[in-house]
Amino acid sequence: MYDWIVDHQKVLSVCASLGSVVIWLVYAQLLYLGFRRQRSPRLIINRGRNKDINALCLISNMSAEAVFIEYIIAELETSEGIITMDVTDFEQEYSEGDENPEGPRGQSISNRRARNVMDNIRQGPMESGGFLHIGTFSELIQRLARDEGIRMHGHRPQGDLEFTRLTLRLIGIYGPESMPIGAERSFDLTFSADKLSLRPVSWDTKRLASLWQRHKLRKTVEKLNATDFSSASSFCHVDREENVENRSAAEQASKEN
Repeated sequence: MYDWIVDHQKVLSVCASLGSVVIWLVYAQLLYLGFRRQRSPRLIINRGRNKDINALCLISNMSAEAVFIEYIIAELETSEGIITMDVTDFEQEYSEGDENPEGPRGQSISNRRARNVMDNIRQGPMESGGFLHIGTFSELIQRLARDEGIRMHGHRPQGDLEFTRLTLRLIGIYGPESMPIGAERSFDLTFSADKLSLRPVSWDTKRLASLWQRHKLRKTVEKLNATDFSSASSFCHVDREENVENRSAAEQASKEN
């Protein structure tokens, strides 16, 4: 055995060197993957408490560090256009008794309203492993519809208008990095038996963390800050009853002339 090792020592030396290189490459790859996982932001948008339209819209931070949530943008796709709104600060009704000068434990209405305002603000840092919600999906849809002046019958818009998809997009800052990061997820909206159902388009939240995506997000943030954005719309719905009345009035006027 010893004689065989002496005869093949050069070959064995080369094999040992190659084995060492392979081990170091594997070790370096593991270190890189661990570092990359630590530095990769991950935000998750999901349903909570229920699976239908009354489910809470949950946002979870599964990153290794805190994420500062800067904007939460909601897009409601309809059969007649898209409604876009900044829903970072969601709406919440005051409880019955907020109109009393003094609440429980002597807390004044101004203090309770200040607390409610702070509870409704979702712009700020979210710790690693933390989560928040921005109300239910139903409340988001109702808010978008109300902003556009759409008449609703329960969860369903009146007339021939249809809601097809709701998309939520997050924009934030991850740790000490200067470039923004983002995440988005879409949910299909379908009606069955006069009930609006909510179904995620994909099984996971899409990450917006590539260099090109982050550059695009930075441009978006600059534009939002410059225009004091609150809502926008490509919605072109026209009240058909009003249209008929205007058309009848125009025809009557033309006959008289």
